Amino acid sequence: MLDLANGTYFGLDPVGARIWQLLGDGKTLWEVCDVIMDEYEVSRHDIERDVINLVAELENRGLINPT
Repeated sequence: MLDLANGTYFGLDPVGARIWQLLGDGKTLWEVCDVIMDEYEVSRHDIERDVINLVAELENRGLINPT
């Protein structure tokens, strides 16, 4: 992703890109966690932590505006 405001590139790994896609589809954070659990072998705790951390980082960088 490119932050057009300051020209900074922000790269996502495949899981991060999938989370980004699901958020773009209008999924809630908990729905995103459910989908990721179905698609990857990872604990619910780890998924929730990673999704929340990614969303917080995107928000801090001004790349998303939570509604």
